[in-house]
Amino acid sequence: MAATSHSLQWMTVTMTATLRTLITLPRMLRHGAAVGAHLPPDASVVLDPPTPELRTALTAAYAGDHAPARDLLAATRLGAEWERRGGYVPRLAESALHSPGWLDAWLAESPRDPDALLVKAEHRVQQAWEIRTGARASDVSPDQFRAFFALLDDAVPVISAATELNPTDPVPWQVALTHARGSQAPRAVFDAYWAEATARAPHHYGCHLSALQYLCDKWYGSHEEMFDFAERAAAEALPGSKLNALPLLAAVEYDVVADGAPSEGGGPIDRSRIHAALRRAQELSDAYPHDDPEVAGVRNHLALMLILADRHGEALEQFRAVGVHATEYPWAYLGDARGEFLDFRAGVRMQVAARVPFFSRPKPYESQAGPSAVSPSSPSVPYCLALVAAPPHAVVDAALMCGVPLRIAPAPGRSSYVELAADPDPGVRATLLGEDRLTSAADNITTGEPWPALILRRTGDRWGFTLLQGGKKVADHNWDPAAPVPDHATVTATAAALAEAYGVKDTRPLTNLLRGSDAPARRQSALVAALGLPPIPPGFGTRDEILTTLPDAQILARRGFLAGILDTLSGDPAGRPPLPRRRRWWALRITALLLFTPVTAYAWWSPDIGWLRASLSTIATCYVAGQLAGAWRRRRGRVGKG
Repeated sequence: MAATSHSLQWMTVTMTATLRTLITLPRMLRHGAAVGAHLPPDASVVLDPPTPELRTALTAAYAGDHAPARDLLAATRLGAEWERRGGYVPRLAESALHSPGWLDAWLAESPRDPDALLVKAEHRVQQAWEIRTGARASDVSPDQFRAFFALLDDAVPVISAATELNPTDPVPWQVALTHARGSQAPRAVFDAYWAEATARAPHHYGCHLSALQYLCDKWYGSHEEMFDFAERAAAEALPGSKLNALPLLAAVEYDVVADGAPSEGGGPIDRSRIHAALRRAQELSDAYPHDDPEVAGVRNHLALMLILADRHGEALEQFRAVGVHATEYPWAYLGDARGEFLDFRAGVRMQVAARVPFFSRPKPYESQAGPSAVSPSSPSVPYCLALVAAPPHAVVDAALMCGVPLRIAPAPGRSSYVELAADPDPGVRATLLGEDRLTSAADNITTGEPWPALILRRTGDRWGFTLLQGGKKVADHNWDPAAPVPDHATVTATAAALAEAYGVKDTRPLTNLLRGSDAPARRQSALVAALGLPPIPPGFGTRDEILTTLPDAQILARRGFLAGILDTLSGDPAGRPPLPRRRRWWALRITALLLFTPVTAYAWWSPDIGWLRASLSTIATCYVAGQLAGAWRRRRGRVGKG
C-alpha cells in the first residue's frame, strides 16, 4: 500500500509539473523577449571588473611597472580609506601570484614601504591557499598540507612587519584573520586579532568578512554563532554600510554552501532570520544607484537568495541593478561563476515572463537611474565579428535557422565576414540564445559543416576570440591587460585547436601570441594573419555594423524556426540575399529532375506502383522543377540588371 501511495504521489507531482509547463510555455514564448529587455547583453558581463583606478594599476603591474600600484595604495593610506584599501590589496596580491616581478622590484626599491609589505603579506597567504586549493580537507594531499602550512609560517613575519610599519591600518589585521583560519589558530588567537582589527576600524567590511568565515560551521564556529555575529554587526552598522549585508552572506553560507544542514549539536536556523537578512540587504541595495560596483557583491548574493526563495520578480530587479558587474561569489559555489550568473539571469527572465497573463503585457521597466543596459559610449559595450571559412552563399544556406538577422560580406580566400544586423524587435529565440548572439549564430552556421568560424570580440580594452567547429566551441581566449595570462597548458591547448582547425603546422607563433596581454589589438590581428584568415576590416571594435562599408555586403533576414526549416528544405530565397547559386546546386537538381521525370512517368504508366507512390514522385518532380525554374528566373533577372 505504501508503494502504491508513493507511486500515486509521484504521478500527481509529474502531472502537475507537466500541466504547469504547458500553461506557462506560451507565456514564456510571448513575453520572454520583453521581460528584462533592458538588461545588458551577455557579452558585456565581466566577472569582478576592477574599478578604473585599480585596473590602471593592475595593467601596469602585469607590464612590470609597480608605480601605479604604489601610488594607489599610498593614497588610501594617507587618506585613511581603509575600505578601498582592503579591496585593492587582495587584487594586487593576486596579480603578484602570476607576475611577481613588479612586487619584487617594489620591495627591492623600498624594502620598508608599508604598502609593499602589506601586498607581500597578502601574497604569501594567497600563495599558500593556491597550493592547498579550496577543496575539502579530505581531498587535500599531505604534501599539499605541508607546503600550505610552511608558506603560512613564512607569512607571519611579513604580516607582523606590515602591522608595525602602519599601526593605524586595519588591513594587515584583515590578512591576519585570513591567516588564522588557514593556520588553524585557536579561538584565543582569533579573538586577539579581532580586537586589534576593531580597535582600528570598528566597522571595516573586509575584516568582518574574514571573521565571518572563521566563525562559520565549515571552519571553527557554527551556524548559530555565524548568524549571531553577522546580525550584531549589521545592527551596529552605519546607514549605507555594507555590513548591513553581513546576515545575507551568512544566509548564503547556510543555504547554499552548507545546504541548510544543522550544525553538529545544534538545530536549524529559523527561516525568519533568513527573511530578515533579505529585507536588510534589499534596503541596502535600494540606497545605491544601479551599476554601482561598490555593492555589486551584495546584489549578486541577494539575487541568488531571492531566486531560491521563488521571488523571481525581485531577483530580476537585482540583476538590473547589477548591470555588467557579476561577481565570482556566490556563483562559483554552483559551478563556472560567469556561466552560472548568465544562466540564472536568463532563467529569472523566463520565470517572470511565465507569470504574465498571455493577453497582457509585461510591466514597463522604470528606473530613476535609467535602464541598466550598456550605452553605446560605455567601455563595456561588446563588439563582435565572425570570420567564416566559407563563401557567402554557403554561409547563407547554413544560417537560415540561426534566428537573428546577419550581415554577410565576401572576404578574400573564399571566406566571409559575418556580423549581427540591427534588430529593433528581437524574437524570443534571440532572447533565449544565451552568450552573445553572433556566437550562437556561428554555432548554427558550423553545425554539420566542414568549415570553422572564428568569433572576434572587443569589450573596452579586452580583446579575444572564440573558435567554433562542428557546432561546438573548441577554443576560447581573452587578451586582458589587467588579468593574468592563462597558464602554459591552457595556451598550448588553444594553439593546438587553432592549428588543427586551420591547417597550421607550426603552433609556436600562435602560442607566443597567446602568451601575453600587452597590445591586445595587435595580438588579435597578428593571430588572424598567422591562421591565414582575411584581414580584420578597419574600424572593428570602434563601432557597430562595420560591414556596411564593404562592397556586396547583404543582409540575411531573421526568420522563425519553422520558416527556417522550410527555407532550408525548399531553398526558397525569400528574405535572403540574392546570391548566385553554386554549380553543385544546379548539377544536383538537374540530375534529380532527369531522374525523377522518367520515374514519375513510369509510376503512372505501371499498374503495380499505386496512386500514392506515383503522387509522391510527381510532387518531388514538380518541387525540383519549381526550384530550377525560380532560380533560372532570378538568374536572368540579375543578368538583365547587370
